[in-house]
Amino acid sequence: MTGNENMPHLPDIEAVRAHFPSLARETVLLENAGGSQVPLCVADAIRDHLLNDYVQLGAGYPASDRATATVERAHRFMDRFVNGEGIGRVILGSSCTSLMHVLAHSIARTIRPGDEIVVCQQGHEANIGCWLELERHGAVIRWWRVNPESGSLALEDLESVLSERTRIVAFPHVSNLLGEIVDVQTVTAMVHAAGGQVVVDGVAYAPHRAIDVRAWNVDFYAWSTYKVYGPHMGALFARHDAIGALEGPNHFFIPEDEIPYKFELGGVSHEGCAGLCALPRLLAFLAGDESSAAADAETCDFKVVQRAFDAMTSLEAPVQERLLERLGAHQSVRIIGPLSGDTAVRVSTVSMVHATLDPRRIVEIACSAGFGIRHGHMYAYRLCEQMQIAPVPGVVRISAVHYNTVSEVDGLCDVLEESLAL
Repeated sequence: MTGNENMPHLPDIEAVRAHFPSLARETVLLENAGGSQVPLCVADAIRDHLLNDYVQLGAGYPASDRATATVERAHRFMDRFVNGEGIGRVILGSSCTSLMHVLAHSIARTIRPGDEIVVCQQGHEANIGCWLELERHGAVIRWWRVNPESGSLALEDLESVLSERTRIVAFPHVSNLLGEIVDVQTVTAMVHAAGGQVVVDGVAYAPHRAIDVRAWNVDFYAWSTYKVYGPHMGALFARHDAIGALEGPNHFFIPEDEIPYKFELGGVSHEGCAGLCALPRLLAFLAGDESSAAADAETCDFKVVQRAFDAMTSLEAPVQERLLERLGAHQSVRIIGPLSGDTAVRVSTVSMVHATLDPRRIVEIACSAGFGIRHGHMYAYRLCEQMQIAPVPGVVRISAVHYNTVSEVDGLCDVLEESLAL
């Protein structure tokens, strides 16, 4: 035994970056929480589909057969991507916001007066607004409130709002403003014990760690494929027992058990599915296993996905640590979210406010020097209000992923050094 058997494969960072041609542009991209870059293999697959198989599904001629197979293969791969094969299906759509509304609309048909929906103040509005609309169907809204100082969530606060009438608890796996990781498995167990179901917004978690719906036992779990190195689409995993009890909104003549299609209004992006099918090539590289089986959407298994994200976490850790260190060195800077660089506690999405400098000015300074960051409430409008942060202009958010480097963080912080020291 060498002691290294459980260490993740760590690819060379320049070899990683070579998969992403857009990183060679003049702007250093540190706004990845808004959308990650795509590797060349994904872009090529989308282009190839558009040029060769851009036809309607199910028509019976060769190009249509290939397009049909691509869409079906993408769905099967997404099931495996989240370790959900056999226990549920992944529904694809234009965005997580649209999928959440589809889900809420379907659940609304089953609401009885007095049923309770728990929504989380820490959440993205995509997983709040659609549930508030269920009040008109007789649902009672309960709030899982945040600590107004830290923005964090406490399990005892959730426990206090659970009851035998709890139907749904909607919460984020990671706040896209705080970067803090919530214990999904424990929360889900608590909700199930009360007789309810969970709807987890995993958008801010998915670019950084592997999603394991089987281990967490979640009912519904959503993420954005365009923030996980893929095309601009949303995805929603649904357990068989959870989705089987609902009536899908697609056309009346589509059978109720034809899932995911019954919940995919108008169908899905065919070229987007082609891009998803190419994603295993990047994952196999990151996992250190570029065999044909690991790099193919039909055979890439969850173990490859896990190893790929383990490598991403290892690459991300020093970047996250440096960013927190450099920002935390300024007394006038308040980091919004955990101060710890521990990858078990947070992801490398870091927000801040300055004692005197307007967030718009900080972003302007960074952008003029060639660094792409942003300011705003990040659709966590209610969280900003609870933390006494003006939603406009909001916070400054700097968000890295595995292809970013310590030198990029240092470059940004060097540019901001004088201004933040005020």
